[in-house]
Amino acid sequence: MTEVSKIRVGLVDDQALVRTGFAMVIDSQDDMKVVLEASNGKIALERLTVVPADVILMDIRMPVMDGLEATATITSKPLPTGVSPKILILTTFEEEEYIMGAVQAGASGFLVKDAPPDQMLEAIRTIHRGDAVIGPSSTKKLVEKLAKEATAMRATDPHILDGLTEREIEVLKLVAQGLTNGEIAKTLTVAEATIKTHIGHIFYKLGARDRVQAVVLAYEAGLVRPGDLT
Repeated sequence: MTEVSKIRVGLVDDQALVRTGFAMVIDSQDDMKVVLEASNGKIALERLTVVPADVILMDIRMPVMDGLEATATITSKPLPTGVSPKILILTTFEEEEYIMGAVQAGASGFLVKDAPPDQMLEAIRTIHRGDAVIGPSSTKKLVEKLAKEATAMRATDPHILDGLTEREIEVLKLVAQGLTNGEIAKTLTVAEATIKTHIGHIFYKLGARDRVQAVVLAYEAGLVRPGDLT
């Protein structure tokens, strides 16, 4: 794989040992490379103005600027590089109260800090391709929590889905239940490329950045309920 086609990864964590460990694992892969490291959100923002990154592993608790503020800033406006990174939040179960804030800030997924290396690598690939960010069991638990908070924070509004076709609603429900594109295609007996097209339309119509935000909207619309994740 050429350097140009590799997934460009940024590591933002105030612990140098954590960044070093992640970098060793990531750089050992043929399809990805670490392009920037930062010890806080402010430094990350400065470097992102000149260094394009596809996926950023973002810690939550950092000095100067924390992960939530940095995520909100990164996702709120185009960067000078023309590349809009997807944010993978590094978290622990003790930090679940931050999860809804991270989603609202524009995070695309979550990775438990002590996750095994293969899960971290798969999470990076998953986030990069915009596929099933609700894969690992740890992420399912976190999404369950944010979904419960989403439905508790506001009344169910089915009109959220008014612009979707019947088939798109069917696909969104399966997305919200945690199925991958391949699993949805098998369930509906259609080509996976067709599902990808439907999901692209769903994101556009809902104004959703990725699957996590689409799932939250599905809960808010009453299409699915907490406990429906497979």
